Order: sequence, then C-alpha cells, then structure tokens
Amino acid sequence: MLLATSCTGGSEPDDGTTASPSSTTSPSATPEPTPTPEPPPTATAAPSPKDGACHLMTFVEAVAPTADLDALACRKNHTSETYAVGRVASLVDGHLLAIDSDRVQRQVATTCPAALPKAVGGTPEDVRLSMLRAVWFTPTVEESDSGADWYRCDVVALAGSDRLVRVTGSLAGILDTPQGRTTYGMCGTAGPDEDRFERVPCSRPHSWRAFSVIDLPAGDYPGRAAIAEAGSTPCQDAAADVADDALDYEWGFEGPDPDQWSAGQTFIRCWAPD
Repeated sequence: MLLATSCTGGSEPDDGTTASPSSTTSPSATPEPTPTPEPPPTATAAPSPKDGACHLMTFVEAVAPTADLDALACRKNHTSETYAVGRVASLVDGHLLAIDSDRVQRQVATTCPAALPKAVGGTPEDVRLSMLRAVWFTPTVEESDSGADWYRCDVVALAGSDRLVRVTGSLAGILDTPQGRTTYGMCGTAGPDEDRFERVPCSRPHSWRAFSVIDLPAGDYPGRAAIAEAGSTPCQDAAADVADDALDYEWGFEGPDPDQWSAGQTFIRCWAPD
C-alpha cells in the first residue's frame, strides 16, 4: 500500500499594515498538488501448462516440485511429455490451503500416477514392468499467490537410477505395441540381488529382465521377511513357466522398501535372465 504525504506552504496573514522600508515581505508559497498514488500492479496468474507439450529436462529437474521450462514440439528430442493438466482442490472446509501444503501435494502425487496407464497404454502390469514413470509439478508459492491453481503430470522414461531417456515422438499409447514394451521395458544389468544390479530400459545392454509382478495385500508396510516369503514361490513358479528348461533355470525377485511402499509400489517384481 502506497502512503502519499504532501506539504503546502501558507501565505503570511494580511493584517492591513505597511511594511517598513527595512522590512521584507515573504512571498506567498504556491501550494503543491498532492501526488496521485500509483495503483498497485495487477497480479497475473502464471499460465496453465498445455496437455501434450514436451520438455527437455534433467533428472533433478524432473523430480522437483515446480518447473519453469519452455515447451518443445514432441518431434524434437525431449525427456518429458505432459499427459494431464488439472486444478488442485485447495479449498477444504472453507479454508484455502497453500499450494505446497502436504494435503495438496498428496492429492497431485496420487492423481498423476493413477492417470499414467491410460496415457501410455498397455496393461497395469505392462506399466509396472516398464521404465516409464509419472512426475508432477505445481505452481510456485508466488504463482499460487497470483491465482495459479493448476497441476501438471508428465511421463518420463528412466535410463537408470538418476538419468532420463531422450525421446523423439510421443509416448502416448506406447505400451500398446510390442516394440514399445521392449524399448521401455524394465531390464537389469545383473540379477536383482547382485551389487552391480541397475534397472535399465531393455533397449540398453542388459542381462536380466523383469517379467511378472505379484501384488501384496494393502495396508501398512509388511516388512522384508513377509515380502520375501510372498515373492519366493510365486516368482520361482513364474520363472519355470518361461524358462527354456524347467529343470535348470535362474530367477530372482525384488520387493519394495518402506520408502517405495509409501510411494505406491505395493508389489513384487519377478526377474529372470534375458
């Protein structure tokens, strides 16, 4: 709020007397006009993202809560593609929640992964056995204060634990095709219990492949022992079914740790040499 102050000079009172030659008279000061306060700038909300836009970002930028990147045509090299844009539900019981509040962020963190299978195609199992992941963004606090209330869901393809694949073209419906499931399928540089194990796209050099998933009961994190018990026999049986020799084959599995469980990975992946 601008506070304006002004001072005006007052003239000497006219009492009808004549000034002596040795005296001087003070000229009347001309009043200065009161300055008009400048109106405050009009707040402009950040424009909403465009569904279907692509972006070139790093892994670190992809996992940040906000993004300020120019959109690219998806025919050019990019690392993320926007597949959903919506409005956050920030008004709860008559109270407006901050854009960075836990409740608002949990809403977006649930909404975007749930919408990913429809965007990239395939079955829910195909998505779980792929390197495609949902990332999401909301306005900055400053943008939210100016009226922005959108959220944006992007799909990225992991090239490793902290790298992204550069993609040319759209990922919409990519897992509906055998080529897409192979290109972006989840493979490993070693068995899941080996130190040199890293998940990579099956289009990259690899020696193992994730080929099946086993759902775990909903609820609290069951613990490593319960996960090992739940995955051992089913993954062994599944590996025997796909092995060239049902009497001589390798297999492995990996289950979620507490952080992965909290992030929504409530299933086990079965692995076999590829």
